[in-house]
Amino acid sequence: MEAPKEQIDAFFHAYEANYNAALEGKDIDLHETMNCFSEQFIESSPVSIICAKNDDTFRENILKGFAFYKKIGTTCMIIQHKEVTQLDDHHAMVKVHWKANYGKGEQGEMMEFDVFYFLRLTDGIRIFAYITGDEQQLLKAHGLV
Repeated sequence: MEAPKEQIDAFFHAYEANYNAALEGKDIDLHETMNCFSEQFIESSPVSIICAKNDDTFRENILKGFAFYKKIGTTCMIIQHKEVTQLDDHHAMVKVHWKANYGKGEQGEMMEFDVFYFLRLTDGIRIFAYITGDEQQLLKAHGLV
């Protein structure tokens, strides 16, 4: 069941919009955010590998994450571009190049980074794994934490 590029684009557009709404202090649609992830998923970074469940703990972590980003002055997360690689009829890998604005100083500071998302395309699109860089190191280098 290959997902058309338009469906993947719509998925990430909604993901980005919901993320930014939360950063703007609007009501967080936790159900929509949680629905972007499969029942279990994996996060990998240079710091650790985390296997997580899409449950109440994840819900709490989403709220803590938004609170953290707002605390350090994150004002928006913008998708600059995506590279979609269809792996088979049921899976795709998407490299998303993000640009984030941190409201430090008059105009804030823009940082760019990539995240690789692995999607399951069966019964809707869901993230089952993602790979990030060393976010904490990047934030420290820019004096945000």
